[in-house]
Amino acid sequence: MLAIRQNKAGLRVLIAGSVLLLFLGILYVWSVFVKPVSEAYEWDIESVKLMTTFMLSFFAVGILVGGKMQLKIGASAVVFVGGMMLAVGMFVSALLTPDTAWLMYFTYGIAGGFGVGAAYNAVISAAQQWFPQRRGFAIGVSVCAFGFATVIFAPLIEALTARFGVKSTFMILAAVFFTVVLALFRFIRLPETQGDAAAADLFAKRQYTMEEALKTKQFYLITISMMFATTAFFVLNPIFVVLALERGLSGSMPTIAVMLTGVANASGRLCVPLLSDKIGGEKAIITIILATGMCALLLCFAQGFLFVAAVVVVAFCFGGIPSTYPVITADYFGIKNVGSNYGAVMIGYAVSALTFPMALALISDTTVKFVILAFLSLIGAALMVWLMRSRER
Repeated sequence: MLAIRQNKAGLRVLIAGSVLLLFLGILYVWSVFVKPVSEAYEWDIESVKLMTTFMLSFFAVGILVGGKMQLKIGASAVVFVGGMMLAVGMFVSALLTPDTAWLMYFTYGIAGGFGVGAAYNAVISAAQQWFPQRRGFAIGVSVCAFGFATVIFAPLIEALTARFGVKSTFMILAAVFFTVVLALFRFIRLPETQGDAAAADLFAKRQYTMEEALKTKQFYLITISMMFATTAFFVLNPIFVVLALERGLSGSMPTIAVMLTGVANASGRLCVPLLSDKIGGEKAIITIILATGMCALLLCFAQGFLFVAAVVVVAFCFGGIPSTYPVITADYFGIKNVGSNYGAVMIGYAVSALTFPMALALISDTTVKFVILAFLSLIGAALMVWLMRSRER
C-alpha cells in the first residue's frame, strides 16, 4: 500500500478515471428509463427495452475500436471522444419526437454504448499501466465505480423524471456528463516511463499486437471462457424479478433483492481482482466461475432468501469478470497493447450477452435451464484450467 500512496501521478489517474466511470456507468441504468421513455415518446415498451441490446453490443464494439484508437490518438483523446458521444447522444435524444423516437437506437444506444465502451477501455488500460504490480487493485477500483453507478443513478433518475420529465432529464444529464468529461479527460494518460525495475520486467516481456494475439491458442481460451463465465448472469438478469416472485418473495423484497445484486456486482469488481493479485488471475477466475455454476444448480430449487443468496453470489462473480480478465489479457499478451487486446477478448462478452439469453429463453423448464447454465460454467472453468496449464508448459 505504501507503493500505491507514493505513486501520486498514478493515483490522480486512478481517481479521475474512477469518477469518469461512475458517470459513464449510466449505461446500465436504462431499465429506469424504460417506462418514462415509452410514455413520453409514445413508443412501444418492448421496443424501448430493446435499447439494452444496442447499448451492450456497441459497448463491446467501443472497447474493441477504442483500444485501437488509443494507439493512434492517446488515452485522453479517446476518453474525450467517448464521453462526448454519450453526452451529445443523450442531448439529441431529448430533441426527438414520437415520430422519430426510433432514432434513439442510434443517438443513445449505438453512440452512447460505443462512446462508453471506448472511454471505459482507455481508463482501465491507463490504470493497469500506472500500477503494473497492482493491476488487480487499480482495475478493481475503477470498474467498481462503474458498477456502483446503478446504485447512485437509479434513484436519482427516478426523482428527476418524476419532477421534470424524461426529456428534461436527458438534457440535465447531458450537461452534467459534458462538464465531468471536460474537467477530467486530461488526467487519463499513460505513464511516460516504466517505473521501477519490477514494472520494467512486465514491459520487457513480449508485447503482442492484437493481430499477433489473435494467432495464439491462449487468446481463444481466454475469450471463450469469458463467454461461458458471463452466461448465467446474462440469462438470469432479465427474469430475476419474475423468478423472485415465483420463489416466494413478495412486497418490496424483489426490489430490495435487485439492489443487493447491484451492490454485489460492484463489490465483485473490487474484491475479485484483489484476490487475483494474491493467488493469480487464472485461479481467481476459476473460483468465481465454479461458484457461479454451483449457484446455478442451487437455483434449480432455491426458495426465498436462499434464492436471493444464490443470485447475489452470481452477481458478485459476474462483477469480478470485467475487472479480472483485463489482468489475464495483460499477463499473456503484454501490458503495452492491453487496450486493443482486451477489446478483442470482449467479443466473448458480447456474444454471451446477445445469444444465450435468447437461446435459453426457448427453454420453458427452469430446472433444465439452470442445469445448462451450470454445465456452461463448468466448461468455462475447464478452459481456464487449460490456459493455466499451457502457461506452465
